[in-house]
Amino acid sequence: MDIHFAYFFNRKLKDITPPIIKKWQNILSENYSSAYIRNIYGLFQKSLDLAVTLGLLNKNVAKQVGNVKKVKKKVDFWTKDEFEKVIATFDLSDYHEYFSFVLIWLLFMTGLRFGEAQALEWEKDIDFENRTLRVNKSMYYKNASEYYLTEPKTKASNRVIALDDDTVELLKQWKTLQTKNIPSKYVLSYNGVPTNKSATYHVITRHSKLASVHRIKAHALRHSHASLLISMGENALVVRDRLGHEDIQTTLGTYGHLYENANKEVARKLTNIIDIPKANVTRKLITNQYIKRK
Repeated sequence: MDIHFAYFFNRKLKDITPPIIKKWQNILSENYSSAYIRNIYGLFQKSLDLAVTLGLLNKNVAKQVGNVKKVKKKVDFWTKDEFEKVIATFDLSDYHEYFSFVLIWLLFMTGLRFGEAQALEWEKDIDFENRTLRVNKSMYYKNASEYYLTEPKTKASNRVIALDDDTVELLKQWKTLQTKNIPSKYVLSYNGVPTNKSATYHVITRHSKLASVHRIKAHALRHSHASLLISMGENALVVRDRLGHEDIQTTLGTYGHLYENANKEVARKLTNIIDIPKANVTRKLITNQYIKRK
């Protein structure tokens, strides 16, 4: 608010007109995404609502202008083949490289939000016996000396994710290696403190270049997991539960376009599924007696 509302700081409330607001929206659109602008504008609109309540304005002109249109972003992700090319570039004999491999693998194979992955603890969240991973918190991370656990994004974010055998074995090996070097209660740590998003960015940038695969953001590994599940034929309810979405609309709104091939697959499966009876008797065609004559 301090940054973006500064555009109006030299104006009186009564002087804020729809054309001025529209110009401000256009300026924001040159540098920020529609989703971010919509959030900022929502705060601006609420501020003017308070001004109306306090009698400082007669009406909320922000409502008159309306928010910017919601632009649906294209979901970026790595396919299974692209991911395999990337992980083939890691030198697993190197401690930090091994950690980087585990980091990318875990995000790709579970669909965790980055803050959820940062907050994972060995004793509290990883169950090797039942082969599960528990998510019930996230992490606010400012720097290596200032970070703390927070509530998860939504109620649905509290979930238990079943782990595949490969991920379980990889985590066991990483726990042993981490303990020998620099022990930590956090799963994703190579130096005693939780990893940060900047480190993840550099890992993805370096190894995507080595693999000649397009670079993605850390959050796109979550999209990659969803894409993998959909390509395997999993339904939207399974994707929703593993990702911790609040409702199925969020899942379909984000990944619905990836189900386009599923419609064709359904048609393929329906072919010859029903036995069509064949008539053995040829019947004489009876003319319709109600045909209108000219």
